[in-house]
Amino acid sequence: MVTPLWPNLVEIPKILGARVTTVSLDFDQRGWHLDLDKLLAALTPGTKALMINSPNNPTGWTMSAQDQQAVLAHCRRHGIWIIADDVYERYYFDGACAPSFLDMADPQERVVSCNSFSKAWLMTGWRIGWMVAPTTLLADIGNLIEYNTSCAPAFVQHAAQYAMVNGATSVQRTVVRLKQARDHLAGGLATIPQVRQAPAPTGAMYAFLKIDGVTDSLAFCKRLVNEAGLGLAPGVAFGPEGEGYLRWCFASSHERLDEGVRRLGVFLASQG
Repeated sequence: MVTPLWPNLVEIPKILGARVTTVSLDFDQRGWHLDLDKLLAALTPGTKALMINSPNNPTGWTMSAQDQQAVLAHCRRHGIWIIADDVYERYYFDGACAPSFLDMADPQERVVSCNSFSKAWLMTGWRIGWMVAPTTLLADIGNLIEYNTSCAPAFVQHAAQYAMVNGATSVQRTVVRLKQARDHLAGGLATIPQVRQAPAPTGAMYAFLKIDGVTDSLAFCKRLVNEAGLGLAPGVAFGPEGEGYLRWCFASSHERLDEGVRRLGVFLASQG
């Protein structure tokens, strides 16, 4: 798995008995980026599957089509499955949609794309999504869902159908709003000397930033919410690679973002 990453994705395979190896994104003045050679070296012939979340939660990193081509070719040679978490693919700021393995893979290849209505169609909590997978997997997936989920409620299915048919304009408005919020938050954070942030993320809805002197992100976030009334996610929640960083969700109004920046600045100033 490419990390930092939403913790459920790392822990569920462990619960099911899998051994999970992680390859971390790197962070420098260019922002978050992938060392492709490091990832390919980790994808040995004994590897069963690769999980990639792009655009990524928490960093906003998006895998390039060129890197996807290289990874797909490598996985073909070694018979490795690719599981693509594409939930944020429509929250992409450099084009209509983020690059996808589905655009370059044959329909029966070992590629599974997982998606959801939660983000792009603002249906968080309705718990409905879809997968694109080779037809040879469908019967087993159906059996798994029967015992794991049973079925999605009928009213949720109707909502998802309506979103697919009529929701494109709403998605586009949300992407424009998120891009404006991303840039607005970046401008505010730039006024706080202790904050080191990456260049603007190309996707998702999160800024993954570092604050000088923070080594225990969980303890810092507890103090921040208790003493300043500002709730940010500790980077360590997304794996050890995220320690020292904080995730800020910018899916909010400019006014609330401004207030959050003000509270962070006041809190850091009070620490001397």
